[in-house]
Amino acid sequence: MTDGHWDVVIVGGAVTGAATAWWLLGIAPGLRVMVVEKDPTYARAATALSVASVRQQFSNPVNVEISRFGAAFIRDFGARIGPEGGVPSLGLKENGYLFLTGTETGAEVLEELAAMQRGLGAATEVLGRAELARRYPWMQFDDVVAGSIGARDEGWFDNMGLLNGFRAGAKALGAVFFHDRVVGLEREGARVTAAMLETGGRVSADAFLCAAGTGSTEICAMAGIALPVEPRKRTVFVVDAPNARHADAPLIIDHTGIYLRPEHGAWITATVPIDDGPCDETDWEPDHAQFEDLIWPRLYNRSEGFDAVKVMRFWVGHYDYNRLDQNAILGRWPGTENFHVATGFSGHGLQQAPAVGRGMAELILTGRYETLDLSPLGPERVLENRPFLERAVV
Repeated sequence: MTDGHWDVVIVGGAVTGAATAWWLLGIAPGLRVMVVEKDPTYARAATALSVASVRQQFSNPVNVEISRFGAAFIRDFGARIGPEGGVPSLGLKENGYLFLTGTETGAEVLEELAAMQRGLGAATEVLGRAELARRYPWMQFDDVVAGSIGARDEGWFDNMGLLNGFRAGAKALGAVFFHDRVVGLEREGARVTAAMLETGGRVSADAFLCAAGTGSTEICAMAGIALPVEPRKRTVFVVDAPNARHADAPLIIDHTGIYLRPEHGAWITATVPIDDGPCDETDWEPDHAQFEDLIWPRLYNRSEGFDAVKVMRFWVGHYDYNRLDQNAILGRWPGTENFHVATGFSGHGLQQAPAVGRGMAELILTGRYETLDLSPLGPERVLENRPFLERAVV
């Protein structure tokens, strides 16, 4: 079944690969699309281990536009994906994101970014200390100068619902999801001609897309391509705080280096990513000490309601971290005619999948972006060592 020729072969069947397959077949019905996924349980996929949130508050306009589309798509997911997707709603909870800063310079940056975001249709507003204290009387803001929050289109949703809907919808349109591992790529000049599979199959295609998350660097190396993408380990904690039950709280990005949000009467919390270097791809050991040493003291300083807390559970996830600039790498790889990449999301892939899937489908089918120009995130900047920095990495 795997031997033979396909129009498009996608390596990686989590949310980006599944979304691209769905868009491809929605645009070009009858296309022969194969998605190769090494673990159909998705147990360690970034999609499954995500905190599953969406926001408009980015520092690059293209990221704002990507998530503007994503928020609208997520809100109306059941209608967009159709009954074939089997997911009537993703339960988007629009509590917003609250970014805090402790400096006047930081407040100026928030104002600058909020103006740009509003110009693109977002509803970001910047609040001073007094207004923050009025809106959130359960927190203390003595060390805060200002905070920015999105009044709509920001919050969290069902991550696996997004993946499962795209996957089922793509299958209903004719995509084939195959459980296997790509172990080699054949390349002739500027064209990648075939993928070799662990089970012994060989599949050729007119176009290839690498959407393999932290595995993308290995896949691309098979085609002679060097990616600056590596796994970064993150430990996330779910904690009960009986004196701090605030179901209407936003997702708070605290300038002291943590984030938190409510979750079914409890809280999800973790440290904000820092440049702590790559992890081994087999390292799934949680960093238990982070909670006691880093997170709990900062939670308590922000609200005395966190005086009594209990860690209920925790998990470890790996970001496909782009060490060049923490932004996605999207597009046809320079020097090839038919090999495309969508990776390096650095923690933002879930919310960006609806727009990225559409963009990659357009690029594969027509050679250009037709709806939203994603070219600022193109791979040319990798070869030129030209960072396209995103200041709001969470």
